[in-house]
Amino acid sequence: MTRAYSWLCRICGTLLLLGGALFVLSSFRAFAPGSEPVMSFPMGPNGLYFFAFTGCALVGWGGALFAAPAGAAGRRLGTTTALALALMALYRMTVWVMGDVWWLGELPRIEAALFLLIALAFVWLRPTRAASEAS
Repeated sequence: MTRAYSWLCRICGTLLLLGGALFVLSSFRAFAPGSEPVMSFPMGPNGLYFFAFTGCALVGWGGALFAAPAGAAGRRLGTTTALALALMALYRMTVWVMGDVWWLGELPRIEAALFLLIALAFVWLRPTRAASEAS
């Protein structure tokens, strides 16, 4: 794997691990008596359940990216990550256009742009097929 691609995997993997852990720990804290809503979002028990479940998935995804193996598996993991980031950007743009989250202002558009830039980095920095087979 190229050095830049390897760093991209490690940085994104670390951020996903930390974010996922934050989601899980925040949802446990929100179940405590007299606790505040998670990150100022009003959620009931069902919302907290999915918040924690999302955190668990992010921990798994981040761990896989952080330990991205050299070769074809690392290449496929980056491509799949780019696809997931593009879908996340599409979702945020849809939410922004529909206007259901007007109180977020421009945040969905900023997030969408950031996710698309990171997705492009995963595609552009991805090692060539020959380089991944040589590893």
